[in-house]
Amino acid sequence: MSYIIDRRLNGRHKSMVNRQRFLDRYKAQIRESVADAASKRSITDMERGESVSLPTKDISEPVFHHGQGGVRDMVHTGNKEFVTGDKVPRPQGGGGGQGSGKASNQGEGEDEFSFTLTQEEFLNFLFEDLALPNLIKRRLAGVETWEWQSAGIVTEGNPAKINIVRSLRAATSRRIALGTGKKRSLRAKEQELAELLAQETSPQTVARIAELRAEIAKLKIRLEKIPFIDTFDLRYNHHIKVAKPSAQAVMFCIMDVSGSMSQATKDMAKRFFLLLYLFLKRNYKKIEVVFIRHHTSAKEVDEDEFFYSRETGGTIVSSALKLMHEIISSRYPSEEWNIYGAQASDGDNWSDDSPLCQKILEDQLLPALQYFSYIEITPRQHQALWVAYEEIQQAYPEHFAMQQIIEPSDIYPVFRELFARKPA
Repeated sequence: MSYIIDRRLNGRHKSMVNRQRFLDRYKAQIRESVADAASKRSITDMERGESVSLPTKDISEPVFHHGQGGVRDMVHTGNKEFVTGDKVPRPQGGGGGQGSGKASNQGEGEDEFSFTLTQEEFLNFLFEDLALPNLIKRRLAGVETWEWQSAGIVTEGNPAKINIVRSLRAATSRRIALGTGKKRSLRAKEQELAELLAQETSPQTVARIAELRAEIAKLKIRLEKIPFIDTFDLRYNHHIKVAKPSAQAVMFCIMDVSGSMSQATKDMAKRFFLLLYLFLKRNYKKIEVVFIRHHTSAKEVDEDEFFYSRETGGTIVSSALKLMHEIISSRYPSEEWNIYGAQASDGDNWSDDSPLCQKILEDQLLPALQYFSYIEITPRQHQALWVAYEEIQQAYPEHFAMQQIIEPSDIYPVFRELFARKPA
C-alpha cells in the first residue's frame, strides 16, 4: 500500500501557525516540562531551549492513502475467546514492562514524540503569568514603543478608513448649500404662476405663464442634477503614530554572603536572583537593577561580583537595608521611580540587629517601595529575622511577602508565588 504525504515547505514561515496550534493544544504538558527543567538544570542556562516529549497516541500526521477497492476474498483466523472491542489481558509472570518507547519482553508500551522548544517559546512558558505586583506608573519616561492614535478627520485617505457618517453629513451640507437658492427661486416662480393662472387670461399673461413654466422646469432639472454624494464629500479617519512611554522602575537585589551561608545556600540564592534578573530584563525594557551584597558591611556591586565574588564575613542585615535607603535617597526618588526589593538570606543575623531591620523597613523603605520580597534559604527552624519580618508581612500584606526555600526544586515555585500576576 502506498501513502501520499504532503511535505512541501510553507513559504514565509507559514508553518509557524501550525506550530503555535500544536503548542496551544499541549500547553499543560509543555508547561510541566518547562517547570521541571527550571527546577533541575542550572538557571544560567535558562535562555536556551528545551527538549519536550509527548505521548504519540493523539499525535498523528494526516495522510492520503489508497483504499482497498475491488472485490477481495479474505480468510480471517477465528478464536473462541474474544470478539471485537475486547481487551487482551496482560501476560502472566515476570515484571511488568514500563514502556516509554523502549523494548520490553512483556507489558505494554507507548511511543513518545520529542521536539525542541525554541528559546523564545521556552521563556514564554517559563514566565507565563508573571509580573511585578503593584506596578504604579508614577512617572512615564523613555520612548520605547509606538502606537497609532486617532487624529481626527481628513479629506484624503485610504478607502478602508472612510468615515461613512461624516461623508454623508458633508454630502447633506453640500446639497443644502447648492440647492437652497434654487429652491427659493422655484417656490417664488411657482407662487407667481399660481397667481397668474387665477387671473383673467390675456396675451401678456399667457406669454408670462409659458415663460414661468419653462423656468420652473429648468430649475427642477438643475435640482435633480445635484449629486447625492460626490468625491468632494468623502471624509476619512486619520491616524498618526505617537510615542508610547513605559514605566521606569528599579529593582534592588540584596544577598547575604556571610560565613553562615554555605556554598549550596549561596548557589540557590544566586539561582533565584539569576531567574529574577532574567525575568526583569525580559519583561521591562526601562528598568534598572541594583545589586547589594552584605556580611557585616554592605556594598553595591556589579552583576559579576554579585554572583561570583568569594568575599565572606559575619552577618549584619541592617547594613544592606541602610545602603539601599541611601541609594534610593540619592538616585531614585520615590515620586519618580517604581521601586522594588528582593532579599535572600539563610535567616541568621546578629541578635540585636533584627529589630533594627524591622524598623528600617517600616519607617524608611516600605513607604517608598511598591513591593519587597524576602527569601529565606534554610531547612532549619526560622530565626529572629524571620519572626521580625512576619510582623511586617501582617502589617503590610500588599507590599511585603516572604517565602522559604529548602532545596533547588523550590526556587521556581517560590518565584512564581512571589511574582504571580495578581487580578485587577
